[in-house]
Amino acid sequence: MRVALAFDHRGVKLRERVFEVVTGLGHEPVDLGTDRPEPRIDYPDKAREVGEAIREGRAERAVLICGSGVGASVAACKIAGIRAAICHDMYSAHQGVEHDDMNVLCLGSEVVGAELAADLVRVFLGARFDGGERYVRRLHKIEEMEKAHG
Repeated sequence: MRVALAFDHRGVKLRERVFEVVTGLGHEPVDLGTDRPEPRIDYPDKAREVGEAIREGRAERAVLICGSGVGASVAACKIAGIRAAICHDMYSAHQGVEHDDMNVLCLGSEVVGAELAADLVRVFLGARFDGGERYVRRLHKIEEMEKAHG
């Protein structure tokens, strides 16, 4: 799977470990930067890049990291077709994919350490959408909301 990886200036501290996990699992990372803490990079710019990578088919999923994960999640969800969530626990990281077809995992570098981030990325990338009728019905409702309010 091609996985877009994007970090703002605060999220960059998890960069190396996240890349190790993605490549170690046999996935192809799509590097959307940044790789240094300076200059400051605004998380909405990274969220837009992640959304475009998924919408254009350059990646199937993404990991987006800022300081708290909150801003990244809020920004990414503004893009139609992007289902991003902040997940700092294992259950949410897999259940978000299984039930909600989440395609962007958002993490906060000031909230989780490198090893928990690695575990969350593993669980996120290992999960598959259930495809059950109730989950598909709910996704259609989300798509209708995007159309009505986009």
